[in-house]
Amino acid sequence: MKVDVHTHILPREWPDLSERYGYEGFVRLHHLDHCSAAMMVGDKMFRQIGHNTWDPEQRIAEMEEANVDVQVLSTVPVMFGYWARPEHTLDLCKILNDHIASVVNEHPRRFIGLCTLPMQEPDLAARELERCVKELGLAGVEIGTHINSWNLNAPELFNFFQAADELDASIFVHPWDMMGRDEVPQYWLPWLVGMPAESSRAICSLIFGGVLERLPNLKFLFAHGGGAFPATIGRINHAFHVRPDLCAVDNDVSPRNYLGKFYIDSIVHEPEMMRYLLKIIGPEKIALGSDYPFVLGELTPGAMIESMEDITLDIREKIFSSTPLEFLGIKKEALVR
Repeated sequence: MKVDVHTHILPREWPDLSERYGYEGFVRLHHLDHCSAAMMVGDKMFRQIGHNTWDPEQRIAEMEEANVDVQVLSTVPVMFGYWARPEHTLDLCKILNDHIASVVNEHPRRFIGLCTLPMQEPDLAARELERCVKELGLAGVEIGTHINSWNLNAPELFNFFQAADELDASIFVHPWDMMGRDEVPQYWLPWLVGMPAESSRAICSLIFGGVLERLPNLKFLFAHGGGAFPATIGRINHAFHVRPDLCAVDNDVSPRNYLGKFYIDSIVHEPEMMRYLLKIIGPEKIALGSDYPFVLGELTPGAMIESMEDITLDIREKIFSSTPLEFLGIKKEALVR
């Protein structure tokens, strides 16, 4: 079984949000033909997408071609709306969450859903998370690597994380609003440099801020192999010990101790990096991910791992199914066709 924890979905259509809320900045979908559309912010193109972004039947057909049994659905991060008025973001989240739940309900053995939340208002976010878990049956939430000016250790967010812990809701952390986006816009550098840095920012904030220490049972999974964090753990750990006055002010546990205590996905594009992650993090915390249907992900989920002769069938089974399902708190029997 292959369970892909990192895929994105949108509804085929949604209301004109700028008209609905009275100000600009929201994404609209301009359909170019029956199988392609432009994601627009105002008059600017954000991204062109295909019908596999919104059509479940097309997704299933492509899953069959790639031998993927289950996709975990989450929204496209540009839809987070953390910058907007909280009540408007909540309204948008309900549109997106209800759509994901409807796709899961139509194909319960092919899809698992994650919600999106108005994280700029943590109390609202906690209430919508409870609705999504208890009423819609979603497995958890996708959040950004930061919430506007808050890093994930912000005191304002801790009660939300406690609520997620009590609901046993899994948290998928995805880069968004990448650092350096305005300073280095050329060559796709926000996605190539800023995105890996964003994941490290999130992990370091949760470690140094003591969130992982205070909520050891809360399950976090970080996109794109944990970004820059695994490759720079030596530097991060060294800094913790030589400058505790700067790094150890809120948590006196070494960052290296948290390796293997959070999840990452498998999107690293480099066999040697995968070998390194298996060594320092282990297959019990690495979950298959593809970033479907976008080109910066792995076009055939799991293909790189399957090409590595030194990865045993047991390790593949963990990465492809056991670890994703453990992260989501779902038993394989619920998905077997």
